[in-house]
Amino acid sequence: MNASPGRLSHPWIIGAGRTGLAMGLRLHRDGAVDRLTVTGRRPSAPDHPLFGEPGVAYRPAMDGVPEGIGGIVIAVPDGAIGEVADRLASLHPSPELPVLHTSGSRSMDVLAPLSARGHAVGSAHPLAAISDPVDGADRLSGVSWGVEGDGAALDLAERIVAACGGRVLRIAPGGKPAYHAAAVFASNYAVALLSVAEGLMEQAGVHARDARPALTALAAGAVENVAARGPVAALTGPILRGDVETVALHLERLSAAERPLYCLLGREALRLARLAGIDPAAAARLADLLGGAE
Repeated sequence: MNASPGRLSHPWIIGAGRTGLAMGLRLHRDGAVDRLTVTGRRPSAPDHPLFGEPGVAYRPAMDGVPEGIGGIVIAVPDGAIGEVADRLASLHPSPELPVLHTSGSRSMDVLAPLSARGHAVGSAHPLAAISDPVDGADRLSGVSWGVEGDGAALDLAERIVAACGGRVLRIAPGGKPAYHAAAVFASNYAVALLSVAEGLMEQAGVHARDARPALTALAAGAVENVAARGPVAALTGPILRGDVETVALHLERLSAAERPLYCLLGREALRLARLAGIDPAAAARLADLLGGAE
């Protein structure tokens, strides 16, 4: 990449889904690119504010390599990355072009057809919940990115992160599955847990329209405490207090489907509580309760 720090020289984004369009819009809004090419499966550009902007082009098929590009970003579903890499290799782009993908779970090895042709390869995955290709551009501002690669690919990844005002998280070789599992716990499973909590509130007679803002505010406060103090100091609740009676009351009330989840998470909370200095006798009673409940 022959761009100044914080700028990119005409990236080619392959994939016109949520991640690819949100990334393109973020880079364009931040003035990080003068030119940008996006390739998607639709015969014409999707309805998105990125298209129609000066310097932005849409290509409906991978029928050739756009002229003047400085790097390639593959932003397609995980299962399609290998197919795109094979197709790209058959187009014979200049080996000087670095290639990234945006998958959180796949390593850069999935780009082997391109690395075999001399391309520097890597990946850059935003730790952001992108559910919309327009609003997602805002979510990309200032987030952390899981990055791997070397040479020109690492440089391209770091330029993208810098252009978005983000932070680089360097992933060790072979670390992608653990990295992505961590992201799933922090994001997808947090959503799943809030769904369970909302259902329990409804059982308690609280309508979802009232429960949802209350629970999300509670969860946001817990997240802020973890950010400020770490998990051990941020832990609150009956397990930290060694309140065996309250935990037993919860387990008695929960359904057969809910109880194992409560116990699984309770055992992790108990691990943190032990680090925080919970009374050993109370910890032992809680361990029996959480370990034996079905």
